[in-house]
Amino acid sequence: MFKGQHTSGTVEGTGAALNVQLGFKPTRVTIFNEDGLCQLDWFNSMADNHGLKRITSGTLSKITSNGIATYDGTAAGDSAGFTIGADADVNVNGETLHYEAWAEE
Repeated sequence: MFKGQHTSGTVEGTGAALNVQLGFKPTRVTIFNEDGLCQLDWFNSMADNHGLKRITSGTLSKITSNGIATYDGTAAGDSAGFTIGADADVNVNGETLHYEAWAEE
């Protein structure tokens, strides 16, 4: 059984890097673009801004830029979470992005 933190939610794509505040730094993130039918997965064993991307055609590729990175938050009060990079298939302006994030204890 998983022990740790888990959350899910929805954000709107911006086409630019987008911080998602969770209150914790995740060890795994999955994003699904429901309009563009694209999925991006990131695990903490990967470098920041990397990910495994699957497009509706079934093509799986490793990306090494504009993927997912952890986000520490800011002194101004933004809480920790993750950043969705500006990948042109995943983070499209005006498209709906669903995410799930986990942090192991």
